[in-house]
Amino acid sequence: MSTKILPEQETTPRLSHGDGDHERFAHYADKHKITESMVTGTPIRALCGKIWVPSRDPKKYPVCPECKEIYEGLPQGGDGDDGKQ
Repeated sequence: MSTKILPEQETTPRLSHGDGDHERFAHYADKHKITESMVTGTPIRALCGKIWVPSRDPKKYPVCPECKEIYEGLPQGGDGDDGKQ
C-alpha cells in the first residue's frame, strides 16, 4: 500500500460564495483526474479552485457559475466530454 502526500497549497477563500455554497454545485475538473479521484479518494481541484473528492451524481446539481465561466473561456478540446462533476 502506498500513500501520496499532496503538497500544501495556499488557497484564497472565494468571497462570492458563502460557506458551503460550493457543496451546492457540480464543478468542472479534468475528466481523467475526476475518475482517478473517485477510485483513489485523492482530492482534486475544480476550475474555480474548490478542492474535493468527487463522490456524488453531478447531474443532480447546477453547474458552478465560476467553473462555467472559466470553462467557456477555455479553447475547445474536441474530445466530446465536458469533465463535469
